[in-house]
Amino acid sequence: MEFNSFSEFLAMGGYGFYVWLSFGSCAFILIALLVTSLLEKRNVLKQVAAQSAREQRIERAKRSQQESSL
Repeated sequence: MEFNSFSEFLAMGGYGFYVWLSFGSCAFILIALLVTSLLEKRNVLKQVAAQSAREQRIERAKRSQQESSL
């Protein structure tokens, strides 16, 4: 398809509203997916760090208890 002006390009032969709406929707969905994925990754990393710290505290407490019982 060939366009003679930028306004014809935007109009897309009368279907511009639907074309640009679909492009906009797709871009919004992809950006939202990226943002939510990054936020979820950050939350998972925080949970892993918290669990690791919790396990280390438990190990120290067990060692401390074993040393005190000797």
